[in-house]
Amino acid sequence: MKGIGIQVNDHNDTGDILDLKIEPIRDSSNKIVGGLVIGVTLEQNISLMLLAHQGELKSNPDLGVGIEDIVLSEDYLAFRHKIREHLKKDGLVVSELDLFEGKPFKIVAEYGK
Repeated sequence: MKGIGIQVNDHNDTGDILDLKIEPIRDSSNKIVGGLVIGVTLEQNISLMLLAHQGELKSNPDLGVGIEDIVLSEDYLAFRHKIREHLKKDGLVVSELDLFEGKPFKIVAEYGK
């Protein structure tokens, strides 16, 4: 399933943002036997695609919106199109996308069936 995978740290976790989320699991002799956190990755996948520029994601170099470039641009329409296009490349269906100057940024998307 595309929306399940290894978790990365977000603002709710300790440690650096986007580092692997690790919660060590120990056996009876206190040896670490596991620890990578597996869970729903929808929001982190969207975030990573928004942050990355094309060529930065080794597994899919064609993906990457480079959302920080919007600071140097006023073409919000072009970024809305780019966001939809790149999320679609990853199999996401965008049902709502609000990106307008001076308003909160909002994306509602899910992996297509």
